[in-house]
Amino acid sequence: MSTPLVTSLPDYTEPAQRLASDLGYNYQPIRAHRFPDGEYRVSVPTQPPSHIIICQSLDHPNDKLIELLLAIQTLRPAGVKRVSLVAPYLCYMRQDKAFHPGEAISQQIIGHFLADLVDDLFTVDAHLHRVDMLQQAVPLKNAINLSAAPALGEFLLQHDLHPLLLGPDSESQQWAQQIAEVGGFDWAVANKQRSSDVDVRITLPNIDFQNRVVVLVDDVISSGHTLAQATRELQKAGASKICCLVTHALLADGALDLLHQVGINDIWSSDSISHPSNVIHLADMLASELQTLFRS
Repeated sequence: MSTPLVTSLPDYTEPAQRLASDLGYNYQPIRAHRFPDGEYRVSVPTQPPSHIIICQSLDHPNDKLIELLLAIQTLRPAGVKRVSLVAPYLCYMRQDKAFHPGEAISQQIIGHFLADLVDDLFTVDAHLHRVDMLQQAVPLKNAINLSAAPALGEFLLQHDLHPLLLGPDSESQQWAQQIAEVGGFDWAVANKQRSSDVDVRITLPNIDFQNRVVVLVDDVISSGHTLAQATRELQKAGASKICCLVTHALLADGALDLLHQVGINDIWSSDSISHPSNVIHLADMLASELQTLFRS
């Protein structure tokens, strides 16, 4: 059997190369050119092996899903029998039910799309709220959802902060608790009431934040409004320093400026999405999981 090849779309080259290095495999890029009308020309590695590992996060998914479709449907006729998709950020997982008549349940639709396209799927801290397992969203035997909490906790241990970890809402409790367990940190969870994408109310738990270093932890930063409001409340409560630790730095336009304006001191993220805040590389964790599966 030929050695697998690692590839990626152009915007995720460095994380994909780190994964290839940790696996001991070669890396070749998928090339994509966008025409003025928005259509893509995609070129894949020629003479590919029978097993391709595509390492590609799926932020800005409306373009990347089309690029993936074109790439994989070109690789299959070229002799590729197994496609393993490593998508540290997995898109369209939030809409897991129809909240109003006529709404598309995008988690199911995109999950089935990916299951039809690839043979294995690896992701990190998928936003699963009303389902227990990734296979319920992406119906593949090898649909594997990894946690970045150990890596995030180890990162915090390297800094002499003695922080209090705070999840900004109930959904973030799992990450706050898991990261805290790595380093024996104090942790708590706030209450969030959301009226719109940008109108958020945060109620802090009844504990003493005076002169504490607080690290806000979550799976995703998107608009930044939840963390910004949590920061304002923490400042009122007397926190001495406020930082943010997150798996996925989506950071929509204006989010980073907002977080700096409200007084967050540091923003730390994994490289699940390429961003200047990346300080935690996921390649070691991902390579270990892939090697375990491929040996089985």
